[in-house]
Amino acid sequence: MNKITLSLASLAIIISIGSFLLLNSSKELVYVDINKLMDGYKRTAIEMSKFDEKAKTMKSNVDSLVMNWQTELKAYEKNRSTMSPKELELTQEILSNKQMQINNYQQNIEKQIQDEDQKATKTVINDINEYIKEYGKKHGYTIIFGASGSGNIMYAEESSDLTAKVLEGLNKEFLNSKTK
Repeated sequence: MNKITLSLASLAIIISIGSFLLLNSSKELVYVDINKLMDGYKRTAIEMSKFDEKAKTMKSNVDSLVMNWQTELKAYEKNRSTMSPKELELTQEILSNKQMQINNYQQNIEKQIQDEDQKATKTVINDINEYIKEYGKKHGYTIIFGASGSGNIMYAEESSDLTAKVLEGLNKEFLNSKTK
């Protein structure tokens, strides 16, 4: 009889401690919509504008080279009937080499554009992640989930969505840092 009482008392204590810890440690589950943060964050537009300007400049350089090559090709086609076999061979080789160089340059530019895009996106994501980290600490959240529309959060009550609050604070902090 003593063993049963001791077992029940122990079980009651364990349940009490577990309930206490569970109730006191459980926080509201919340999330932010990453796509809305990216779209609504003012720095995103600024970084993307800088990126677009760089990409436009790089692409225009490639376009100029291609246009020059095409002009040379047209001149070759126009004058090839008057060229000697040696001139034909040399001009064809020069045009072929230029085309290969332009193709290589174009591939390098495309890679640079891709790298610049990733760099701009990373800058924005780092800002958002850092702000959410501080926001979570400040407001006592254990976890803030990130929803991206790809199925990681299929349903959540609207009251669990911190996106608008976080976006407001994020933009306020960014604008304040721009005026300093």
